[in-house]
Amino acid sequence: MLPADTLGIPLATGQPPNFMAALGERDDWSDLKVYGALLGVGTELFNHSNVHYLSGFFGPFERALRDAGANISFAAADFRRFAPLLEEQSPRVMATAAAPPDSDGWCSLSLHAGGTSGELIRAAADPQRLLVVETSPNYPRTFGVPPEHMHALKVDEIDILIEGDGSPLPLPDVEPTETDLEIAKHAAEFVPDGATLQTGIGTIPSAIAAELAKGDRGDFGVHSEMFTNGLMVLHEAGKVSNAHKGCYDGVSVATFAAGSAELYSWLDRNHDVAFLPVELVNSTDAIARNQKMITINGALAIDVHGQVVADTINGTQFSGIGGHEDFIAGPALEVEDRSLLCFRATFEKGDEVRSRIVPWFEAGAVITTPRHQVDVVVTEFGAAELQGKTVHQRALALAAIAHPDFREELVEAGERATGGRAPQDGARGTSAE
Repeated sequence: MLPADTLGIPLATGQPPNFMAALGERDDWSDLKVYGALLGVGTELFNHSNVHYLSGFFGPFERALRDAGANISFAAADFRRFAPLLEEQSPRVMATAAAPPDSDGWCSLSLHAGGTSGELIRAAADPQRLLVVETSPNYPRTFGVPPEHMHALKVDEIDILIEGDGSPLPLPDVEPTETDLEIAKHAAEFVPDGATLQTGIGTIPSAIAAELAKGDRGDFGVHSEMFTNGLMVLHEAGKVSNAHKGCYDGVSVATFAAGSAELYSWLDRNHDVAFLPVELVNSTDAIARNQKMITINGALAIDVHGQVVADTINGTQFSGIGGHEDFIAGPALEVEDRSLLCFRATFEKGDEVRSRIVPWFEAGAVITTPRHQVDVVVTEFGAAELQGKTVHQRALALAAIAHPDFREELVEAGERATGGRAPQDGARGTSAE
């Protein structure tokens, strides 16, 4: 790579670890621009003052870099927009992790299809650009939906092939709390036999998957942005048939995977799971074509209108938009489909307990998902069904699943909002974080 250059990398488990570490050892950068999201590799690259990193999703590494004063910015884009944005940026160098070539010379893209698949192919075809692929036997060989979506690159397409021993970053599950288990029980009630499931990242979605794995219902399908430990558990419990989906029947579909080392081993040569580009997996039309689609995601806070904050805290970037809105909007297109937002009713800030369900947000709050797309909200106190409800009805439903200490103010806010008025009615706002 040149001292002044542009580089595109996949999200998280698609990032080439040794290549990124090697770039971090150089000190001759004059103007390097890197486009990526959710760092999953260790590197000193982004501590260089002449390296700028544009990220579409913040994780722990991004937050640490930002707090340390690194030259890092956030691009407000959902996961589906990563592909056209990267095509517009057209980095001269594209780099990815992959499994070693098979006997026919195909290098599986392993744990990530995401928004970079098309740009990897375009870089391979352009003599003015460079395609770098780092392979390792520690990356599982996974599959797409051939012949159109091979989820692999041919060796003769690759400009630089690095043979290494790197491993994808493991993300083991955290043991669920009693509160998480209560949330899981409430959420599981919305999942019928034969449902097609999407689950997000985190302890609560994994707890819900575990609850479903031990329950009586099954014959599930999987159509999920992320393939997780919880979805593996459902497969291992014999609960997944993919027989009644309506979109990519017969196979679990995801656009990337992240989880434990056990998950990565389980995915190796596993034809029960297919990886597809994010514009296919996260398409709201594709999501809606699935039968009995049930999506399970999280949030940081919600107000009585149903507005959701899911990726910022006090207006500061915490994570990213990802597929949050896609997997809430998609199920709303069919009557039998449901989208669940699951979170603990409270959080602690210092010695103070605060509610995640609030009367209203303070000025400066950044809304992730608009109120008109939200369906079911689940806490340890129960479930609130918001779709088709007035603001007053939403406030009452949300108050019923809030912590008892905060219910009265939520009911009052709903009463003030009757007739379409703003619930604060001139009063001081409230923040959830």
